[in-house]
Amino acid sequence: MKHTFLILLGVSLMLTSCAQKNQSTKQSTKSVTMETKNNDTTKVEKTEEEWKQFLTPEQYHILREKGTESAFTGKLLKNKDTGIYTCAACGNELFTSDMKFDSHCGWPSFDKEIAGGKIKTHTDSSFGMVRTEITCAKCGGHLGHLFDDGPTETGMRYCVNSVSIDFKKQ
Repeated sequence: MKHTFLILLGVSLMLTSCAQKNQSTKQSTKSVTMETKNNDTTKVEKTEEEWKQFLTPEQYHILREKGTESAFTGKLLKNKDTGIYTCAACGNELFTSDMKFDSHCGWPSFDKEIAGGKIKTHTDSSFGMVRTEITCAKCGGHLGHLFDDGPTETGMRYCVNSVSIDFKKQ
């Protein structure tokens, strides 16, 4: 049953991604702190026009319009360096490299988030299924989805779009 669900999910996400225009993946330039002590919870509020000017078209589509990158294409999928994963829109520190694992699902996966309420969850009923969406608590950017099928002791799998996150090597 889980395999069928994952296959259907993958197919629907790939179809959605294929329908999108091939857009630039230029890196946005942001200054983000590397310290895990970043507990700044100040909400980042921008108009959609400001987000469009700040983010690349692909980042805007995924972070603001709740899009999904194609499976197995993300720049951070196979990253094994030590460091911190931050929100690509606001720099909020979300995950550390020791929270990452290979779930073979096609997107970077983490078994927990950095403490402090860095991620919010919401019910997502799109595509005829009910899932748990994860968003950045600071800017509201769409990160991906949370599943309870992780192989580690937490049992959780934060399935995240590479486009939604940046990596700061330590």
